[in-house]
Amino acid sequence: MAYFGKKKDIIRIEVTLGVDIGGTNTVFGYVDSKGRCFTSATIPTNAHQPAEQFFERLHESAKALFGTIQEKCELMGIGVGAPNANYYRGTIESPPNLSWEYVNVVAEMDKYYHLPVATTNDANAAALGEMLFGAARGMKDFIVITLGTGLGSGIVANGELIYGADGYAGEIGHTTVDLKGRECGCGRRGCLETYVSATGICRTVQDLICNSNEPSDLRYVSFENLTSKMIYDAAQRGDRLALEAFDYTGKILGIKLADSVAHVSPEAVIFFGGLASAGDLIFKPTKQSMEEHLFGIFKNKVKLLPSGLAGGNTAVLGASALIWNDLKKNIEK
Repeated sequence: MAYFGKKKDIIRIEVTLGVDIGGTNTVFGYVDSKGRCFTSATIPTNAHQPAEQFFERLHESAKALFGTIQEKCELMGIGVGAPNANYYRGTIESPPNLSWEYVNVVAEMDKYYHLPVATTNDANAAALGEMLFGAARGMKDFIVITLGTGLGSGIVANGELIYGADGYAGEIGHTTVDLKGRECGCGRRGCLETYVSATGICRTVQDLICNSNEPSDLRYVSFENLTSKMIYDAAQRGDRLALEAFDYTGKILGIKLADSVAHVSPEAVIFFGGLASAGDLIFKPTKQSMEEHLFGIFKNKVKLLPSGLAGGNTAVLGASALIWNDLKKNIEK
């Protein structure tokens, strides 16, 4: 039982609490099994503070939010999406942009709830969100690529999210594009996410500025102030340097997706996140490059699709889908 009671004479809607922990803010909300988000809210993560303080603040805020729907809803479980979260161990381990090093998420949540809790990284949560509520409904084999500050990925095969032996499978963003390429935050060189991400496309623009005389409004923006949105806006105006940056980004992504297709033969690759909203600017060069580099038996078989998680609660839907998926599997056992 959770901290609130049930009235036996009222049939309540079953919901889960979906939590997405970011380096700056944490968003959370209550979602039913059909993907309807009843209510959501945001708190600052305060990543410099101890994790125990964060989970106490999260509980107090989530409890207050639940009070607005308590008369009609029953809480069934909690899903937590977070950087470097390990599904098998229920932990967050050395997360970037957080000072926590090692946190047992399940134990922290168990201080306040006696309900099923599951945690995984945000890309895996997004994949489950697409499978239960979004573009991958009805699919058993697909890849989700999250295009944000970095590049995350979640791989589903035969209807199951692939976690691997240690819980960290699916790091397509840290496969190598160039052994002597761009330095990555992980300490290695040439990782895919240094080329294909919001940060990566900004680095590409700077490279193009340094190595060409192509006129562009982007030349007057410092690297510190440059954003992927600026590059998108410039491309929409027909800026040739911005268009070249998108073409280059899509070409590299297509090559690496061709490799991933050879590994798992997905029905579709689904793009999720800010850079994916560039539409054909990223989809067209990626599709062309992927088809060009695919092993012959896979050509013209793999769809590239935008996320089907609409609205402003996509991260909450993904985290909620994580625990709904676990609850469903437990019922089927």
